[in-house]
Amino acid sequence: MNYEQALSYIHGTYKFGSKLGLENITYLLDLMGNPHRDLKVIHVAGTNGKGSTSSFIASVLKEQGYKVGLYTSPYLEEFTERIRINGENIPKEELAKITDYVKGKINKMISNGKNHPTEFEVVTAIGFEYFKRQNVDFLVLEVGMGGRFDATNVVDPLLSVITPIDIDHIDYLGDSLDKIAYEKAGIIKENSYVVSYPQKREAMEVIKDVCSNKNSKLVKAPIDSIKVIKKDDKGQIFNVNYGSEKLENVCISMLGEHQIQNATVCLTALYVLEKEHYIKISKEALYEGLKKSIWPGRLEIMKRDPIVLIDGAHNPQGMKALSKVLKELFYDKNIILCLGILGDKDSSMIDEIVPLAQKLVLTKPDNPRAMSVEKLYEKVAKFEKTTLKKEKIADAVETALSLANFEDVVVFAGSLYMIGNVRTLLKNRK
Repeated sequence: MNYEQALSYIHGTYKFGSKLGLENITYLLDLMGNPHRDLKVIHVAGTNGKGSTSSFIASVLKEQGYKVGLYTSPYLEEFTERIRINGENIPKEELAKITDYVKGKINKMISNGKNHPTEFEVVTAIGFEYFKRQNVDFLVLEVGMGGRFDATNVVDPLLSVITPIDIDHIDYLGDSLDKIAYEKAGIIKENSYVVSYPQKREAMEVIKDVCSNKNSKLVKAPIDSIKVIKKDDKGQIFNVNYGSEKLENVCISMLGEHQIQNATVCLTALYVLEKEHYIKISKEALYEGLKKSIWPGRLEIMKRDPIVLIDGAHNPQGMKALSKVLKELFYDKNIILCLGILGDKDSSMIDEIVPLAQKLVLTKPDNPRAMSVEKLYEKVAKFEKTTLKKEKIADAVETALSLANFEDVVVFAGSLYMIGNVRTLLKNRK
């Protein structure tokens, strides 16, 4: 099996849908010798900030000298981004080799009368096998959806981390904050350690109850101790508590106040690992790891003159964060906004961002769930903006850039399925 055949096999399992539950993945991993049981895992769930927080944690541990696996989803430009060690994607030939191995176990599983695993279960199994074969020191493991019945929830982690919880995936996780929080809190294990962003009241109460019932210690990230020193379009500097200490002039390159909060959740997680699991983490590693951490496609400036910013803001909370950054850093600029979203998302996010733009370019993400350009046009019509419709993402990119002067800001926002394509096009553009 080569790389293309491996991808074809993996994506071919999309037809088996998205089934929440651990029976299938548990059975498959058992046939594989349970590679996940040999891994030291930091398990990260939440609605927003999972990827950024995971990236911060992995970057600091790498800076300390550890070999660190990072498992995330979805990918932006290349499938292999989902499975990384110390910032390097899984080699394509290695992905092919392990996919072939996992396929053999799946065939045995089916012959034993079991259901075929879903695409996410297959990828998760491939990831666990790769990280085990590479003998990583730690695995930072991002939940795919929810937590309780997510395929990643077969692990017994050193630490469970819960980032900000908001309404999302209501068809699967529930239509209220407490129901969604219950699903996210499903990653909490008996007699364990939990780090959480200080959630809205309904969500926080659920997390506290689950920790109490499972005799697990809850540590809340000290968001209220943050003092922002400086923020501009090149990064942010802030002070924050680290246990009983204060870290001063912490620098991150990621934009947005929410990224300072994600970095604080990361620091709290690292503090617990250091104090409760006796994992060595120096102050130098903390500072350098946070500074070097990047999370592509999230408030990322791709070029300047004019400034071109891309952001996979795909729900109202994400759009609020993007809107806040635009108001703070680019309040005196004309904004050309290129927008594409999925049809099953909360379209109220449009109201957060469209009023800030002078001109709009509408397009369609590369996904079967994408909202059509015409439907999106109907939703933005009330704002009475100059609006152009471009079905193809490549055409939308060229159109948006052609509308901008050097002093303007061009923003590409919406579904990650669109942002990944945009990022590739911008990188390859002469």
